Amino acid sequence: MSSYILAIDQGTTSSRAILFDREGQVTAVAQQEFTQHYPYDGWIEHDPEDIWDTVVATCQEVVKKAAIQPAQIAGVGITNQRETTIVWDKRTGKPVYNAIVWQDRRTSSLCEQLRDGGHTERVQAKTGLLIDPYFSATKLAWVLDNVEGTRARAEKGELLFGTVDSFLIWRLTGGHHHVTDATNASRTALFNIHEQCWDDELLDLFDIPASLLPEVKDSSDDFGTMDARWLGVELPIAGVAGDQQAALVGQACFQPGMGKSTYGTGCFMIVNTGDTPSLSRNRLLTTIGYRLNGKPTYAMEGSIFVAGATVQWLRDGLNLFADAAETEALARKTRRGHSVYLVPAFTGLGAPHWDPKARGAIFGLTRDTGIAEIVAAGLQAVCYQTRDLQHCMNDDMEAPPGNLRVDGGMVKNNWVMQFLADMLNVQVDRPTILETTALGAAYLAGLRLGWYQTLDEIEQLWRCERSFIPSMEEANREQLYQGWLDAVSRVRSTD
Repeated sequence: MSSYILAIDQGTTSSRAILFDREGQVTAVAQQEFTQHYPYDGWIEHDPEDIWDTVVATCQEVVKKAAIQPAQIAGVGITNQRETTIVWDKRTGKPVYNAIVWQDRRTSSLCEQLRDGGHTERVQAKTGLLIDPYFSATKLAWVLDNVEGTRARAEKGELLFGTVDSFLIWRLTGGHHHVTDATNASRTALFNIHEQCWDDELLDLFDIPASLLPEVKDSSDDFGTMDARWLGVELPIAGVAGDQQAALVGQACFQPGMGKSTYGTGCFMIVNTGDTPSLSRNRLLTTIGYRLNGKPTYAMEGSIFVAGATVQWLRDGLNLFADAAETEALARKTRRGHSVYLVPAFTGLGAPHWDPKARGAIFGLTRDTGIAEIVAAGLQAVCYQTRDLQHCMNDDMEAPPGNLRVDGGMVKNNWVMQFLADMLNVQVDRPTILETTALGAAYLAGLRLGWYQTLDEIEQLWRCERSFIPSMEEANREQLYQGWLDAVSRVRSTD
């Protein structure tokens, strides 16, 4: 009997392959980072071949590390950085341009034109999204209009578009399957989340040929067969979801009102809203949490562009420490009420501001400010930004989450998690398995493969490792947060 599911977790800064057993326990992990490309201010790209090479290498490495036979793997689940846009040749599979990363802001002017043209309400009503460079539609339009010959080739049906999941599936299946799942489709600004289909009116608005688009499937579905050339055996690809929705599944947030916040490169807070999409009054996003048996479950999401990337910048850009693990000890050296605020608007501000022209800054420096205070301010910024999202969700929802499940690399830091609980004034629950994004992809594959019959079975597997209980006085909490709001107001663009 097959004993493992292979989860491919293709992220913004690295690719990982993780083997899970039937209880959702991690058997082995392999990870490889790859190069980030910054051609101009606000532009962020990946070489799709780097993405591909690291995915194949980590899949092969994790099998070796686990010392298992590939035949012991039941199937494959895929989760991926969302919105990142790749266009490739239908015949050769070669990309026509680098992957334009979700953080990329090059289409800010186009988005401004579309907003000025009065299209915001129409796009939000159909997709649940705002008009912003974050989403795939304007990135795809940019490739078609700025890479020589690309639009003509697209209109001839020679090219394909996909988010990273589609590109990987195309390659893994030897070019036999051009598919995506509903969660990834819902992040393109081309997919009607009510009708569950690509929207002709939106394709016309963004000037996108329909022939480029993948078939949209359920999150637990038949996505084709991984070719034997990669691991020596053919394996069914049975589960796919964008990384944040996969984490929603991995955290077993299956009941309306349950929410999770993931702290990876960015920070993404998602709350399950059930069968009915609910539009935000506060510029949050309505999205598909997952789709099973043709039935979508919706969610409300707040997206913060920079979270763990702040720690990476403090480490690699400023050389303030050698390893992210050092940040907790540094932060503990500071007073909670220190005056320093770091606003990490390196690629603009996400929800609820959606200001692509904002830029980062550090405020409140004094003569006694040192490395510890700047590091603490960077960590606290993640918590303050989550408070921004919480405020909006509390206003949008009749029953906002009473506690918050967290995951991602940053949640290992106990100091950050306690400050998060204090700033939100809610209980923060950290699970025993922190690899919840990959775990969600594995669960979705397991549903298709018959490992699990219901979501209830998966819910029973969730375990809490530690809960963080708020202990900060209200006056202190509000004073700190007001200082954050003042700092944010100073980096906002004026136009």
